[in-house]
Amino acid sequence: MSLSLDEVRHIAKLARLELAEGDLDATQAKLNGIFGLIEEMQAVNTDGVEPMSHPQELAQRLREDKVIETDRRAAYQAIAPQTEAGLYLVPQVIE
Repeated sequence: MSLSLDEVRHIAKLARLELAEGDLDATQAKLNGIFGLIEEMQAVNTDGVEPMSHPQELAQRLREDKVIETDRRAAYQAIAPQTEAGLYLVPQVIE
């Protein structure tokens, strides 16, 4: 796929980019190069290849799942305008 100069102008307008007429040719060449790489990647046979979350085999360092903060619910509810049974009461906004 290659873009015409009119398509490059249209893309620049949609992206709210101001391109000088002298920059259109260079921008067109760069965009066409990007689309060429995309076409090459799409041509690769990926049958039987499982999707990966990351291109390298990395292990996530995990921390122990433990509570490190104190329970401050009572303090927060003490300053709330209205509470009931541990819940905050708010005005009804949808009928």
